[in-house]
Amino acid sequence: MLKLYNTLTRSSDQFSPIYNDMVRLYTCGPTVYDYLHVGNWAAYIYWDILVRTLIANDYKVERVMNITDVGHLVSDADDGQDKLEKGAKREGKTAWEVAEFYTEDFLGGMDKLNLLPPAHITKATNYIDEQLDLIRRLKQTGYLYQIDDGIYFDTSLFPTYADFAHLNLEAQRAGARVDFNSDKRNISDFAVWKFTPQGQTRDMEWVTPTDVLDDPSASDKMGFPGWHLECSAMALTLLGDTIDIHTGGIDHIPVHHSNEIAQSEAATGKTFSNFWLHNNHLKVNGTKISKSLGNGYTLSDIESKGYSPMDYRMLVLQSQYQSEGNFSFENLEAAKNHLNNWRNLAAIRHQRQDMQTGTDIPSHELRQDMITALNDNLNTPGALQVVDAHLSSIALKSTTQAIESTVKAIDELLGLGIMDSTPDIDDDVKQLITDRQSARADKNWQEADRLRDALAERGIQLKDSSDATYWQYI
Repeated sequence: MLKLYNTLTRSSDQFSPIYNDMVRLYTCGPTVYDYLHVGNWAAYIYWDILVRTLIANDYKVERVMNITDVGHLVSDADDGQDKLEKGAKREGKTAWEVAEFYTEDFLGGMDKLNLLPPAHITKATNYIDEQLDLIRRLKQTGYLYQIDDGIYFDTSLFPTYADFAHLNLEAQRAGARVDFNSDKRNISDFAVWKFTPQGQTRDMEWVTPTDVLDDPSASDKMGFPGWHLECSAMALTLLGDTIDIHTGGIDHIPVHHSNEIAQSEAATGKTFSNFWLHNNHLKVNGTKISKSLGNGYTLSDIESKGYSPMDYRMLVLQSQYQSEGNFSFENLEAAKNHLNNWRNLAAIRHQRQDMQTGTDIPSHELRQDMITALNDNLNTPGALQVVDAHLSSIALKSTTQAIESTVKAIDELLGLGIMDSTPDIDDDVKQLITDRQSARADKNWQEADRLRDALAERGIQLKDSSDATYWQYI
């Protein structure tokens, strides 16, 4: 039985999809104006675990993830510079070029982290027509109004607007900034379409259709969609009026997701999503990630220091998605050692050709115990504990087939790529091991030490026990 903490109900609820065995899932994707840092990537690792858990429960997953390549302003108050325009100015490129470069970098990072690809990865710029159609629906139902800088959603007309995030709108009004746009009817109102300021030209802009304007004669007004609009338009277009699960970060709750709910439900009259899952922040050395602190480490940064993306994935999985994680290179080193221990246990499958008897029972029990942990609101630390408790015994006492099925189960559920990263050693290395064993048997310690060093140069070390010698990856 899969239970997930649902932000909508503020409780851990038993999950059941709308349509039998099909789960319709929407994930808020990246704004592609810069490299993602470790805090950004943590969310996608957690939602990858969600997908793997759903599949392990015999569900099919229809998943959409957006790429925000236009419309995300530097301020949630619908003012300030567009992040893509800001990135273009920083790099001396067009916004289109910036979006393309960082989209490709993101997709490459997904591959490095072994993230299952969604059925649909959708760019906001490819869904302009669908976003305009949603604006038309909202205009027809009377939720929109136009001011000098754009078309806005009137949150006062959506009575439950504050419910999802438990917002205190009166306190927001009382604490409104001096420079609050006084043309907005309410401080919580948000733009569904922004107009290009008069006298300016943007890299990414479109003609505003006259049927969404108050003045149909204004046929030359250029504009671009608000950030919040794209997620609703893509989800409604590809997944239907009501979806099963929507995921994102906790910072999305008070603005982005509240706005998504309002505009989606105002347009359809139906519940937008039955489950809302939100991951907590990942800090760096106990501090919020900030450009001013220079602690927004990227995947390339950690790779340059000798760590793999899988080491980082292991670090993330050591915290449950609702917990506040902490990245440090000390923690990353510990995660690397943790994963390497599992890899070395997995490598025993190459060394037990003579082990034809044993039990395969622990392997499927381990898989089921891992699923039980993950079914408890994606309890990844609990799943890791299951592996820690049983993998060594399975590797040392079970058949080669049992070891292989165990490693496959770990990869299936945790996505750590252990099977592919633990190849057998080649014949030359095997001969070095045989020669070293002969040298030890002859008590030729100098030759044994020389051969040990030769193995180390090939990335292999030996672990001697009373009954056997096993090779391990360094």
